[in-house]
Amino acid sequence: MRSLLPLLALLGAPGDTIPPEVARGAVCYEVFVRSFQDSDGDGVGDLRGLVQRLDHVNDGDPRTTTDLGASCIWLMPVAESPSYHGYDVADYFRVDREYGTADDFRLLMREAHRRGIRVILDLVLNHTSEEHPYFQSALRDPASPYRAWYRFAPRPGGKNPWGGDNWHRSPIRDEYFYGFFWKGMPDLDYRTPAVRAEAARVADFWLREMGADGFRLDAVSFLMEDDSLRVQHTPGTHAVLREFAGHVRRASPAAFTVGEVWDSTARLVPYYPDQLDAYFAFEVSDSLVAAVRTARAAPLLAAVARAQRELPAGRWAPFLRNHDQDRAWAALGGGLGRARAAATLLLTLPGTPFIYYGEEIGMRGTKTGPDGDAGVRTPMQWSAGPGAGFTRGTPWRAPHADSASVAAQTADPGSLLSHYRRLVRLRASVPPLATGDWMPLRASHPSVAAYLRRGNGRAALVVVNLGAARLSGVSLSSDDAVLAPEVRSARVLLGGGHTRAPRVGPDGRMRDWVPFASLEPMGSYVVELR
Repeated sequence: MRSLLPLLALLGAPGDTIPPEVARGAVCYEVFVRSFQDSDGDGVGDLRGLVQRLDHVNDGDPRTTTDLGASCIWLMPVAESPSYHGYDVADYFRVDREYGTADDFRLLMREAHRRGIRVILDLVLNHTSEEHPYFQSALRDPASPYRAWYRFAPRPGGKNPWGGDNWHRSPIRDEYFYGFFWKGMPDLDYRTPAVRAEAARVADFWLREMGADGFRLDAVSFLMEDDSLRVQHTPGTHAVLREFAGHVRRASPAAFTVGEVWDSTARLVPYYPDQLDAYFAFEVSDSLVAAVRTARAAPLLAAVARAQRELPAGRWAPFLRNHDQDRAWAALGGGLGRARAAATLLLTLPGTPFIYYGEEIGMRGTKTGPDGDAGVRTPMQWSAGPGAGFTRGTPWRAPHADSASVAAQTADPGSLLSHYRRLVRLRASVPPLATGDWMPLRASHPSVAAYLRRGNGRAALVVVNLGAARLSGVSLSSDDAVLAPEVRSARVLLGGGHTRAPRVGPDGRMRDWVPFASLEPMGSYVVELR
C-alpha cells in the first residue's frame, strides 16, 4: 500500500484544533460517478467502472509513477435520486440504481482502501427531492408526521437575495412550501428534532454499514433559516453543524468532514472551531485563478495570508474549480502554461487541496452552453475515439472533442498530467509542502508568486512566474524572519536549473536572493532548503 499519510482525521473533543501533521500528503480528487467510467455499456458511469479506474487515482504501489497519487476521493452524490446530478435525494439509504448496488459500493470501499485511498461522500442535508416519500406524505396529508419536516405556509414569504423564488405553490392544495434552490428541492426544517435525528441516522448508515470515510456536506450555510427567513449563516445553522459533527465524531472518530460555504474567508470564521473539520476556501480559489489569468501575484498572496491568519491551521481546502463552475482550463483563459502554473500553486498551498476530475488533463467545459451545469460534468477522457474510453456504448453526454486524454498525456513528461503527478508526489514526500508554515516572500517583479513552506528544520521555496515573458534577475526578500541564518543547501526539486542557498541575515530575514538567473514564461520552481 502506498505510504501516503492519511487525510485529516478529527481528533479529540469538539473545539480541539486538528494537528496539521495528520493531513500530511493528503490530496483529494473529486469524482462524478456518472462521468468517470461505464462498466456495462449503457453510457452511464457506475461504481464498478470507478473501481476499474482507481489505479488512475492511486494504484497503491509507491514504486510506480503512472497514477495521480491522491489519497482521497470525494464522490458527488451516489444516493437514489430522480436527477442526473443527484443533489435531490429520494432515498438516503439506497445507492442510485444507475450506479449499482450496495455491494458495488462496498467493493469500491475495499478496493479503495487496499490502495490507500479514503472515500468521502457528498451528503445533501439542506433539502430532499420532491419525490422523497417523506415530502410526498407531508404534501398530501396535513396530519402526516412528516409535515413538520418541511416548511409550509398559506402565502409565499418572498424571494431569496438573488431574486429567485423560495416559496412554491403546492400542486395539492392552496398553500406553499419552501425550497431555496428549486421547487424540486424542498428544504428540510432543522427546527424539528426528528429531522436532526434522521441526519444522524443517514450518517450512521454510510459510515458504519457502508464503510465510508466521511462526508462533503453540500450548501451547509443554508441549513437553517432564522425566524425572519434570513437564509445564510444563521446561529441555528451553526448549532446544527455542531451537533451533526459531534455525532460523526462519535460514530467514526477517523471520519473527515468538509463543508461548502460559498463565501469569503471572513464568512468562514464563525464555522470554526467545533463544527466541521474543514471548509472549501472559495476566496483563495478565486484569487488563485485570477492571479494566473492576470499575471498578478499580490492578490493571491493576500488571500492566502488572510486564510492563514483567520482560519485554524490545516483546516481549509483550496481548489481551482469544481462541478458548479466553468472548468479550470476555461477559467484560466486556456493554455498549458497557465494550467501548469495553477496546479503548482494549488498543490503547494496549506490545507487539503481538491482536484476536480479531468482537471489534471486540462478537460474543457463551461456552463454557458445549452447543457448548463452538465457542460462541466462530461465524461472523463481516457483515450481518443467516440466513447473517449469512458464507454463502449453511447455516452450520456458527448465528451468535449478538443480535450486531451489520459492516454495521450500519460507517457509525455511535459504533459499537464505528468506535472500533476510530480506535484502530488512532491507534496507527499517533502513534509513542509504539506504541513509547514506558509510565509509569503516579496519578489522584485509583480508577476512572480513566491513563498516558503517551512517546518521541523526544513523548508521549501515555491516560485511561479505567472507572466508570459522570461524574467531575469528576479530577487526575493522577506519583511519578517523566515529562515535560520545557517541555511547551507538548496536543491531544485521542480523546474530544473541550479541555485545557491539564500542569503539570510542574523535576524532571519531574506535579502535580495536571486534563486535563478532566469525564470521561464509561466515557469514553476520548487526548491528544498536545509
